Amino acid sequence: IKALTFIRIHHGNNMMNIYVKVYTNSPFLVCMDLALSQKEVIDPNYLWIGPNGKNLKGQSYVNLTETGKLMVRGFQEFMSGSYTCTLSYKTINTDIQEEREKFKTYKFMVYAYREPDYTYQISVRFTTKECRLAANGQFFEELKKILNDLISDLTCHVIEPSYKCHVIKIPKHGLLDELFVTFQVNPFAPGWEAVCQQISYDCEDVTNRRVQEARDLIEEFFHKQTYVLKHEFRNVPAIHYIDHSFEVTRIDSCRPGFGKNDDTHNDCASCCVVCDPGTYSPNNEVRCRICTSIRIKHYGAKSC
Repeated sequence: IKALTFIRIHHGNNMMNIYVKVYTNSPFLVCMDLALSQKEVIDPNYLWIGPNGKNLKGQSYVNLTETGKLMVRGFQEFMSGSYTCTLSYKTINTDIQEEREKFKTYKFMVYAYREPDYTYQISVRFTTKECRLAANGQFFEELKKILNDLISDLTCHVIEPSYKCHVIKIPKHGLLDELFVTFQVNPFAPGWEAVCQQISYDCEDVTNRRVQEARDLIEEFFHKQTYVLKHEFRNVPAIHYIDHSFEVTRIDSCRPGFGKNDDTHNDCASCCVVCDPGTYSPNNEVRCRICTSIRIKHYGAKSC
């Protein structure tokens, strides 16, 4: 899977924010600015320091080229943080035979991120003979079973299903009793972990694709109801789907240790970015919480 990389450049202090998808390789971080790269550089020397002040030369998880470019392989939460390169090089004034050593520092803030997990909130409406009808509950139970059977092969399932009956005043049609049905389509039905066993990287690309397919199947199912009512029923059933009542909204959630932050990470606003030191996320919430009881010094904390 090719990593999507988001880069933000802070010109004032040569700092860049870079977002790397978990389990992928970072882009090459270049220890040189554009202006200097257009010039002759004499005796360049590169010193890369990673998070926690560690010298990265010789580390097994990095690819460090002789021209000072750094790639971090198989990026994970704990690899997030500050990556600093100090470039030393010489300038020679041939007129007076003077040699000077110069230094430049380049700082990169590198963050692990994941795609959010998708769940779809769906609402549909049905006409019914009356709200007190016992068949309403039976119909709802049957509908849940049909929908779950429809998407079970995708290891998706219906969660948080509910319905309410309301009396609706419709212009020029008097009063109608309608069932308002809502539910969520979720990709984590029992057995979903088996889908990921053959995958060495994170599985959310697969689960998101499957839940999108499940959403499409359900949408197609409801759209077909209109055709069936018109062409296959001589008498309209007491409870039937209301055409064009299908509505769907995507709900994002983040894995523990990750969260969204439009302010801090506005260049990766749709991403679930690793929680910063001092924050944590214990569950599938969308935002990292601030921890006040202890001092969290690492990225990706799941508890406080």
